[in-house]
This record gives sequence, structure tokens and C-alpha cells, in this order.
Amino acid sequence: MNKTITISTLATALLYATPVCLVPIHVETKLDSQVIEDVCTEEIKSADLGEALFRASPSVSLVRRSGISNDIIVRGQKKDNINVTIDGAKIYGACPNRMDPPISHIATNAVDTIEINEGPFDVEDFGVLSGDVKVHTLKPTKETSGEAGVNFGSFGYQKVYFNASGGTDTFRVIVGASAEKAEQYRDGDGNNFVQQQDLYIEKNLNGKPSNDNKLKGLAYLPNERDADAFAKKTVTTKLFWEIVKNHEINMGYTANRSDDILYPSTPMDANYDDSDIYTFGYSAKELGVFSKTLTFDLYQTKVDHPMSNRYRKASEKNPMTHALTTKVNGVKLKNSFEIANHMLKTGIDYSLRNWDGNYEMPNGKKTNSIWDVDTKNIGFFVNDTVQIQKWEFDTGARVDATTISTKDPKFDDIELDGVSGNSVVSYHADSTTRYFVGAGHSNRVPDARELYLYDKNSSIRIGNPTLKKITNTEIDVGVQKHYTNATIKAKLFYSMLNDFILYNATTNHFENADAWIWGLDVSGNYNFSDAFWFTLGLAKQKGEKKNPLAKQTDVDLPEIPPFKITMAFNYQVTANLLFGAEMIAADKWEHFDIDNGEQALDAYGVLNLKATQSFDSGIEWSVGIDNLFDSTYALSNTYEDLTLISGGGDVMLMNESRRYLYTQLKYRF
Repeated sequence: MNKTITISTLATALLYATPVCLVPIHVETKLDSQVIEDVCTEEIKSADLGEALFRASPSVSLVRRSGISNDIIVRGQKKDNINVTIDGAKIYGACPNRMDPPISHIATNAVDTIEINEGPFDVEDFGVLSGDVKVHTLKPTKETSGEAGVNFGSFGYQKVYFNASGGTDTFRVIVGASAEKAEQYRDGDGNNFVQQQDLYIEKNLNGKPSNDNKLKGLAYLPNERDADAFAKKTVTTKLFWEIVKNHEINMGYTANRSDDILYPSTPMDANYDDSDIYTFGYSAKELGVFSKTLTFDLYQTKVDHPMSNRYRKASEKNPMTHALTTKVNGVKLKNSFEIANHMLKTGIDYSLRNWDGNYEMPNGKKTNSIWDVDTKNIGFFVNDTVQIQKWEFDTGARVDATTISTKDPKFDDIELDGVSGNSVVSYHADSTTRYFVGAGHSNRVPDARELYLYDKNSSIRIGNPTLKKITNTEIDVGVQKHYTNATIKAKLFYSMLNDFILYNATTNHFENADAWIWGLDVSGNYNFSDAFWFTLGLAKQKGEKKNPLAKQTDVDLPEIPPFKITMAFNYQVTANLLFGAEMIAADKWEHFDIDNGEQALDAYGVLNLKATQSFDSGIEWSVGIDNLFDSTYALSNTYEDLTLISGGGDVMLMNESRRYLYTQLKYRF
């Protein structure tokens, strides 16, 4: 593993800057926001949206679990602490072990833009504790247009996709589909998924028969050692219909089908992940003085996720499947109007999430893991934006009533109310300089896994039905400055978390604890000329618990990534030829939660190159190489709130891919 970010690596990254074009980040946005544009065009390596976000934003970290469907951390927080919506529809994963995180249920080729809103500054959605990620898929156009392409990459990666759009002034539709698959990638030492697992098991066999048998049982069967890493298919479609002037209907459907996904650092693999996202929206404009825009949105999201040990040696004597489903039904009514120089938004937001799961044992017996839990929420919100000369004030408030009920007869319903609010003040010193300060307060209720999850022996393992809701009180300050050839934005935040939900590996339960996180991130760009430009991003966070968890001594918060920096150089050689170089680097992990399974990780620095040639005929050809110097490194740590392979020592790490070559050929019409 690389011990440091060496000077030679940094120098080489600069000297060989024959440029990956980072996904463009639109800097002129509201407080603590990034808008990542042209995702479908720029992110061609794979359909993994989590990996795309990691590359695009310094404040996003990746939780590597497999070759696809990887989770994200934003400002040191993940899971339900981040609100994820796809075209306004709230979606959750069904797997309690995060094999199917919300961000994995859409492919990059179907995505137009992504908003990353950091902090507790969104009152329109339920449970926005540390931020939200809003994914917007491609919109239909009235002009007939489309794109079709094929991708190939190292380790047997193959992808084919298309989208087509067209219509009239009043009716437009878009349809798209993709299919991809890949073999197990190899890390910088040349080990594929199975071989990484082999090395871990061999290292941790310690002569204790019970432990040795458990570890050996987690190994892959001889006939499955060369299995593909994943296969994924998606379909998306949307339509817009302007019924009459200022009245419009939109509908959308997204289907994701992922099969046979290997998770080598986990005791089970995913048989499949099937998800369906249905959206319906109606909007009306200029209805009167008190309704500039009225929107009514309905959605339903469903995820079906069975995981099993069928590829592992343990299945020969003790086959097991853990099958789970989750479904969300939601509706939102929002009205915006102007009074004097105030822009007001008011609305009602309702959602009902069901989560159900059971273990299927070798004798055919089924036992509940999550007993058919419903989380029902209704929220009322208001937001006011007003500008007075050089000052802009943005203030919002939300009131929530939440009921959590389970069919498990041991537990009564839980009633949780909450009030959220925020205020952001911006000062436009001149046409190029903006200062801002914001204060926000939000809350998030515990989910069914944190409250009620049972292990396969039908005894509560980590579920804690006495958990309280989390609250986040946060202060953010920053500055945004435009120059003739450059833009820079710097932000500093301090987050006070009361009753934060953390996993305690000593007691095997979740518990509430007070904690804090502070962080800094900087982003910007500089244009050397019309043909040569540079982008930079860096982020640093630090977090601690106010007191150790029960029977522990470590106060470090888990999943707080070290200092990270991204740099990209782009050179437009001709109107049709673009070169790009991208460097992503991070410091070693010095502050980590050793009591809960985290471990020291080395620093790393990787260089990625990409070139794109377009032709007047509509054909475009791209080639790229990631991890040019073939480094061996790991991005994500091993916090034991996930069930990972452990042999009594350090938990199994998942290394990143070694040098990776890829190409794409596409045709636009």
C-alpha cells in the first residue's frame, strides 16, 4: 500500500497533464450546494453513480462494497442521514447491510444533473439531517434526438445503452435502456475479489476450530471463484404533456435489475436487486395572486433484495437466504407565490415506508428479520426568500409528525414529532463577491433496522427500540468569489449532533450519543485560456463523540474520511478533440473508531487520463485510463455497523481496482 502521497506522484500528475474532464460543477449555487451537470455525457466508465459522485465532489466519499452499487458518505455521514431522491421520489434500499443503497437504483447514462445540498437547509423533504442528493434524469425534448453507445473496459466490462427523445410543443417523451456486466476487478497487487478474500482468511486462521470453520465457510465455492462481479439492466421513460397553457402533466418510470452481485468482504452476496420508481406530477402556473406555481407530485418506489450464501462453502451444509423488500408511497403539494419582494413556498409532504424481511433457513423455516415495519410521516413546510439591496435572506421551517409501527407483537407504536428550521443570510458585496452564513436545525427518526432488526437466531442483535430521533444543529459560513478567469468557493461548517445513532460493536446494539463534526471544503476553477482550464476541490472533516459508547474508550466518530483533494486539467486541442488529466488523493487515516472495527488506512494518490474525439457525423470516441501508476489502495474503512468478514483481527478491507482501461463509442442524432 502507498504510505504517503509522494512528491513524485504529485509532480507526475502535473507534468503529464494531458487531461479526464471532471464532471462540470456549477459553482454559482445556493449555500452548501453543488450542481453536477452532464452526468450522462461525462461518466462513461460505469453506471455506478456513487463512484461518479466520489470523483466529482471532494466532500463525497465512497464506501466500496463491490464492482457496482457502492454507497456514499457526505460530510462524514451516510445512510438515512442523507436524503436521496430520484426525480423527486424518495427511495431507500431494502438491504440492512447497504448492498443496495439509494444512489444505486439509477444508472449514470440516464442522469442529467445532480444537486448535492449539504447541511440541514432543506425543509421540503423529510429527514434531511446532514444533506440531500437530488438526482434528475434526462428530460424529453420536442426535437427528435438520441444517443446510442457501447463501452468496453478492463476485467471484462461491457455495456450497451441508448436513449431517444422527441415530440411536439405540447407532448414530449424520452425512452432509454442500458445493459452492462463485468468480471471481478483486480487490485494493484493483482488479486481479484476471491483472491483478496483468500489472503484475508489465510492471515486470520488462528487454530481455533470454531473460528477457522466459520472463516473457511465464507470462502467461495471452487466452481464460483471465477464468477462475474455483477450484471445490471435499466430502463427509463418520461413524458411531459401540456394539457392547456400553463398546465402540465409529467410521468416517469425507472426499472433497475441487478443480478448476481458479489460482495467478497461480506458473508453473503446479492441474488438480485430489483427496483421500480414511478412518478406522476401536475403543475399549474399563474393561477392568481397567491399562486405563481402550484405542483402536485405522487410517487412510489419499490426494492426487492434477496441475498444468500449460495456461492460460499457454508451453503453446502447450511444454505441461507435473507430476503427483504421495501416500498415508499409519497405525495407532495407545494405552492409558491410572491408578496412584495418575498418569494414564499408552502406545502404538505406525506410519505409511508414499509420495510419487511425474513431469513429462509435450510429446513424451509422462515424467521423475521424486520417485522413488516411502517414509517408514516406528514410534514408541513414554509420557505421565504427575500432580497433587500445587497442582502438576501432565505428562511425555512418544517413541522413533522411521524408514526413507526411494527407487526412484531413485542413493541408498541412509536410517535415522534419534530420541528426543523434554518436561516441563511447572503451578502453580495459586489458583482463578484458573495459572503454567506447559515444556521440550521433538523431531525431524523430511527429506521426499522436501527429499531427492530433481528439476527438469524431470532434474538435482537443490533435493533434498539428505545432509540431517540437524531437532531443536528449546524452553523455554516463561506465566501464565493469570481475573477476574470477564475471562481473560488470556500465553506466551513460546525455540526452539533444530539442523540446521534451509532453502532456499538461491544454490545452489538445501536445507541444514541452526542457528537460533533466540523469541516472545510474549497472548490474552484481557473481558465488559463479558452482551450486550457483547471479545476480544484479539497475537503477535510473531523468528528468526535462527546463521550465513548457503553463499555468503550474511543471517542473518534466512525466514517470521517481524511483530507481529500481532486485536481483536473483539461485541454481542448481542437474543436473536436479534448484531453483531460485528473488526480484524486487523500491523506492516511489517523482518526478512526478502532472500538467499532475501523483501522488505519494508507494515504493514496491516483492519476486518471481521458481523451475524447468527436466527429461531425455525430460519432464520438473516448478512451481513458484510471490509476495510471497501478497503486494498491483502499478508499473506505471497515465500520462494523455493516456485517463484514472478521476473523478476530482487523475486519476485511476491499481494495480499489488496479490500472483500468476503458473506451466508449457512441452516436448522437
